[in-house]
Amino acid sequence: MPLIDSAPDNVARIYAKSLVDLVEATGGVAAIETAQTELQAVLDVARQSPAFSEFLSSRVVPTQRRAASLEKMFKGRLADTTYKFLQVLNAKGRLSHLGPIVAAIDGAVQEKFGRLEIDVFTAHPLSPDAQQSMRQRLSDALKREVVLHATTDDSMIGGVKLQVGDQLVDGSIATRLRQMRDQIERDGAARIRGALGSMLE
Repeated sequence: MPLIDSAPDNVARIYAKSLVDLVEATGGVAAIETAQTELQAVLDVARQSPAFSEFLSSRVVPTQRRAASLEKMFKGRLADTTYKFLQVLNAKGRLSHLGPIVAAIDGAVQEKFGRLEIDVFTAHPLSPDAQQSMRQRLSDALKREVVLHATTDDSMIGGVKLQVGDQLVDGSIATRLRQMRDQIERDGAARIRGALGSMLE
């Protein structure tokens, strides 16, 4: 059974809010960022490793056995709150929902601190000045503090793609060319049908 990869539901939001509130009370903003980063790292490993994903989500693995394995893997290597949160998810049978829960944590943090994390994809690396300029323009447009994560996408010809939560704003040249091609094909077919219709009248 693979990890569940879906949008956060109410249960995921409850777990996320509980963690964010607890971590903020005990360690402040820095502790929240640590927990968020560590849980994302665990999720990334699970997405890259089918065996680890199966270990986290399998109903065949007994809860106690998984708890012992989690202790060996993560106790002392992750922040104590992060480690205990993983153990709570295991005890409640929710480790398979780690993806939606991590997404809900991102949303809870952004809502709590008025920040918006945006992934920007470009064909070539953005200079620090270009990143700062883009961050400022987005912050001004959205009236939120924007945290920008710049990534190079070799499949792009040019342009920009922005990922905001689960929404993709695609302004890449490849997408625009594909849209133009589709429009030409649609319009061309319509013109041909129109011409045939005129000939048959």
